[in-house]
Amino acid sequence: MLLKSPSIHILRIITLSAVLMLICVFTHGQNLIGYTGNDILKYMDKNHKEMNLNNVVNNKFSYLKYSDSAGSETILFFLNPDSLCRSERIVCDRSLKILKMNELDSKYLKNGDNKWIDKHAGKIYKIELTEGEWSCIISIESEK
Repeated sequence: MLLKSPSIHILRIITLSAVLMLICVFTHGQNLIGYTGNDILKYMDKNHKEMNLNNVVNNKFSYLKYSDSAGSETILFFLNPDSLCRSERIVCDRSLKILKMNELDSKYLKNGDNKWIDKHAGKIYKIELTEGEWSCIISIESEK
């Protein structure tokens, strides 16, 4: 009888962990523009426990910042003076670009290269993915 080596079990655990992490990371995709800061805190606490709220201080503008433990994704919710979300920015590792594009393709209407549209509550939102040297940035904002 052949016994499986311990390295096979470790490999299976690592693979399962990676799959679960990817499922969590790639399910953000919710447009929270118009939500209050408190509503965003509740939403993220309930739906994205893998994301950690970062304590940030900025005298020029108000925002909420979340990041994952692996350092592969950061989400910024920019708030207006009334504490309503006016735009979102998701910064992720460039290696996640294809998966992020697939997520955006599945949730939103394609509107050109690396551009999408989200329509809800009678409003139109622009979504755009731009590439940096080390990261991809997804911006979501109301169409003006």
